[in-house]
Amino acid sequence: MKKTLLLQRLDEIGKVLENRGDVLALFGLGSVGIETDRIDEYSDLDFFVLVTPGNKQRYIDHLDWLEETHPLAYHFKNSELGHKILFEDGIYGEFAIFEELDLESALYTGGRMIWKQPSYTNEDILTGYIPSLKSSSIDHVIGEALTNIYVGLGRFARGEKLSALRFIESYPIDGLLSVMHLLEPEVAYYPDVFGNERRVEKRFPKFSSVLSGMLQGYDKVPESAIHLLNYLEEIYPIHPRMSSEIRALAEHCRK
Repeated sequence: MKKTLLLQRLDEIGKVLENRGDVLALFGLGSVGIETDRIDEYSDLDFFVLVTPGNKQRYIDHLDWLEETHPLAYHFKNSELGHKILFEDGIYGEFAIFEELDLESALYTGGRMIWKQPSYTNEDILTGYIPSLKSSSIDHVIGEALTNIYVGLGRFARGEKLSALRFIESYPIDGLLSVMHLLEPEVAYYPDVFGNERRVEKRFPKFSSVLSGMLQGYDKVPESAIHLLNYLEEIYPIHPRMSSEIRALAEHCRK
């Protein structure tokens, strides 16, 4: 079972690190942090390793401590602090190495201690911090959405389909997700502080039921624009001139 394998692998990493005198703690994040109930066949390992001052680079540059746990099939250094990894048995993960002072500027939340030195007592490192992705200004989000749709349709008409797709099927959706908690009761299903799009289908089922119409793809951006505008008009008093301009431009794009 994937859940058992993931949690066992973290425990095994902890046992390897325990035998090294320059490591203070190992803690899991995400589905292997405090949300283990949501682990499924597609979950992976996200973890931080806390080391003593002066030893961070050694653990970033040399992954023998992971190879000792289980052979690696692939890895690449995705940041200055860590790697993305694939073990030979198919377990995928991401990790970062920190010294304690580094954690003060790190963005994370919801850590679960896997192992720590008995002498290390700072449990506050598990809390972490991440700025909220939610907004309280529906007015701003709607205004941005309308103007992005208009600009996007102009670019589609010019032949800039990729740019149009982003202006219509990406930016306005991101904005709506930031205020969706104000538009629809949110189902409490593991919201992700790093991405409002995570698990949106379960968190906002009403919005999700109409989302496909707004995301019809590269060649159908004008159709997506009309579906998006229809949705905006259902939830907010849209300026009639902007609405008529957008509909006319969308019709022009479809000819």
